[in-house]
Amino acid sequence: MMSENALVIYKNKLAIVKDRSDGKITILLKDGTQVKVRDKDVEVIHPGPCPIEDFSSIKDGSPDVSVVREAWELLSGEDSPLSLKDLATLISNEYTPSSACAAYFALKDGLYFSGSVAAITPRDKDEVASAEAKRGDKQRETDERVQFLERLKACLKKPAENPMPPNDARFIQDVEALAYGKSTKSKTMKELGLGETPEDAHSLLLKTGFWTEMVNPHPVRFGFSLSCVTICPDPPSAEDRRDLCYLTAFAIDNPWSNDPDDAVSIEKAEDSPGRTVLYVHVADPASSIAFDSPVEKEARDRGATLYLPEGTFRMLAEEALPIFALGLSEKSLALTFKLIIDENGSVIDTEIFPSVVKVQRITYEEADREIDTGTSASADTLRSLYELTQKIFKRRIAQGAVNIDLPGVHITVEDGTVKIEPEISYRSASLVRECMIAAGEGAGTWAASRGLAFPYISQEVDIQGKVPDGLAGFWQLRRFMRPRVISAKPGHHQGLGLDTYTQVTSPLRRYTDLLSHIQIRSFLRGDKLLSADEISARIGFSEAGTSSAVQAERASCNHWIMVYLSDKKDSVWDAVALEKKGSRWAVIIPSLALETQVVLQKDVAPNEKIKLTLKSVNIVKTEAVFANSN
Repeated sequence: MMSENALVIYKNKLAIVKDRSDGKITILLKDGTQVKVRDKDVEVIHPGPCPIEDFSSIKDGSPDVSVVREAWELLSGEDSPLSLKDLATLISNEYTPSSACAAYFALKDGLYFSGSVAAITPRDKDEVASAEAKRGDKQRETDERVQFLERLKACLKKPAENPMPPNDARFIQDVEALAYGKSTKSKTMKELGLGETPEDAHSLLLKTGFWTEMVNPHPVRFGFSLSCVTICPDPPSAEDRRDLCYLTAFAIDNPWSNDPDDAVSIEKAEDSPGRTVLYVHVADPASSIAFDSPVEKEARDRGATLYLPEGTFRMLAEEALPIFALGLSEKSLALTFKLIIDENGSVIDTEIFPSVVKVQRITYEEADREIDTGTSASADTLRSLYELTQKIFKRRIAQGAVNIDLPGVHITVEDGTVKIEPEISYRSASLVRECMIAAGEGAGTWAASRGLAFPYISQEVDIQGKVPDGLAGFWQLRRFMRPRVISAKPGHHQGLGLDTYTQVTSPLRRYTDLLSHIQIRSFLRGDKLLSADEISARIGFSEAGTSSAVQAERASCNHWIMVYLSDKKDSVWDAVALEKKGSRWAVIIPSLALETQVVLQKDVAPNEKIKLTLKSVNIVKTEAVFANSN
């Protein structure tokens, strides 16, 4: 029977037996806590007596490893098990509560001995050698980490005097994971007493030189994959396509665009005076991509192509471009939206069919030059397209469309250099925009009239009060625009001034456009269509990826603007006042497309031009502080 003041183990903690009553025993833990337990809940390691005054001095834990190893060497090769009393006597030359405790924890340590209190055996030599090697490696890692943390602390205090060696990068993977938003915790940050936020981690990585300002963490933070798509759709199978190679088809875009997925043509409606036929030819990946295929699922996961200043991460494999993009070969396969436009710029009829087209690629600058001064037949075609799209635009404005024209920039990062170029407002850009909107209106109406579940897009606008002219007005109008809604049922798009609208002109770049194309092709072939619930589910899933892409692109652009400004302290910038908010003014710097808030030294009016001086830049917070110049 267990005696009073016996030394026992309870839940891996030392305790002594105080008394026994009602079939239970009362034990005293080293922290002074008394607990009633059953016999089976404790393990006796010394029968006692163990006076309380001695109990408090007994050390928890295994004795010196050299002493335990010496005992193991003496017993190595022995087959007969020994008791805890035997091991305690061998280790400490006596059997006392203290030596019993040391022997117990040497057993539990498991390096040299195994078994139970009643039957202890020395471990095999090979097992011990392997375990010692692992512990040695672990101890070296622990020692190296302690030294790393000391170097890191010194570097954070005086970075220039205490640079971190490159091989220390292996210790900061947890900090990088936190900075990228892949983890919410960091052992290193916690050990340093620093905040465990992505911004705090980013700051540490910059201060210590593990990262440079050229590392952009934002796409990964928003959960966007920067890996390339590896599954390429098959080339389209042979099918009947309408030959439209007689038409002059233009793919008009920026000079840096390398994934043209739409082109436009125009001709007069022969049987209807005053009416015009607008053709919008669109890349046709849906000709070989089926619902729930691996390619469709990958595109659905991504939601959209991610366009970053440092590179493009596509929704479809890079290898798909030569197959489906328009104008990369003499003839291109397309899905054509044939729109009948009346004299008022209204889309009165739409036909959709597979086609073969010959596409001429030109830039906005080239198109504008042709519209202004060109004398060729192509120039006449471009002028006709521009005149038609002006009618379409005016009709939309008359129907309540909201036109917003805020400055934009094109940012590129090449060889460690950030370049920012203001976007030019080309007339041909508005031409293309109106053609794409017309195609979206025509496709939406076409699908709705046939009762198709489709990714229809709607939007509400809540304009309050009088809106000023100029940039200040555009800035306010943008705030009045409610988030767009994509639904399997058609709805009014107030922002565009259209009763029904969808997007169908970028199936290489946007998943919902690809979804529209696959549904259209299923209808044209007489195949089974997706239901409204199935369309809604796909919309909901892909919109998460689309939202991530939009946020990642916006945050990335802000990051690179901060990098661009980081060496330009005290530079002066032209800005435009937008709106006063308390003591501060919302302003925009057009050459950077950067919106910020400043305290101005004098009263100004909306749209008034002002000068701002750059005072500081915080890359981690993507913030730049400006002050009003004298």
